[in-house]
Amino acid sequence: MSKKSLKRIAAALESLRPAPLKAPDFSEASAFVWETEPDDLRPVQSVNTVPIELLVGITRSRDTLLANTRQFASGMPANNALLWGARGMGKSSLVKAVHATVTGLKLIEIQREDIPSIGRLMNHLRGCEERFLLFCDDLSFDHDDSHYKSLKAVLDGGIEGRPANVIFYATSNRRHLMPRDMIDNERQQGINPSEAVEEKVSLSDRFGLWLGFHPCTQDEFFEMIDGYCARFGIEMPPEALRVEAIEWQQTRGGRSGRVAWQFVTDLAGRKGIKL
Repeated sequence: MSKKSLKRIAAALESLRPAPLKAPDFSEASAFVWETEPDDLRPVQSVNTVPIELLVGITRSRDTLLANTRQFASGMPANNALLWGARGMGKSSLVKAVHATVTGLKLIEIQREDIPSIGRLMNHLRGCEERFLLFCDDLSFDHDDSHYKSLKAVLDGGIEGRPANVIFYATSNRRHLMPRDMIDNERQQGINPSEAVEEKVSLSDRFGLWLGFHPCTQDEFFEMIDGYCARFGIEMPPEALRVEAIEWQQTRGGRSGRVAWQFVTDLAGRKGIKL
């Protein structure tokens, strides 16, 4: 193939490359969503946030994450955080509530499927004056999913290190971010099964802060509902409210912060109250 043909092919390939990310105007909003193809940081004008005082039954996790985030916002050392545990117990709500409570931070949400691009995002944020809370909701990895390697490299920082103005928070139903049966299968294979497991489960070790979320008690469930009702002016006799709340949780097959909010949403709708 001639040099002329190679130049034409190179020019054609160059034209297919996505345009570089324009320098974002971080004064547009306090939160952004990372998008790829092409790379972009889309501003979010209104974040779906629950007031932090309404997050009941997770006091220890709330206070720990709030303290860690305030350290980071003030320029002090802070850890990446993994919020793991029961569904519907306020993991993602807590991250957004902490961001709303701590001033001086920009929240950037990244989708799990875009984890391979996280290195590019870090490069865009490195050197900016702003401080960024990078957030991935419902993070987990399945069989033969190698995306976790991209995240491990970023959390370790490589030779450049994690940008001093970026911290990473993730939520997951899995403590080790991997399916339990995959870990068990790995233990049954290989000459040294402990090494096979290590490659998969060591990702969670890159998070300096682990916060566990567990199913709420009946009293905590009622406390969540009472807090929402007081917040939005929903009046109902306490005994009748509890009878309806128990009936609602039974139809849902369990209780959690999410179930409490769904009950209050239904109750408010029936009473003609806007949330």
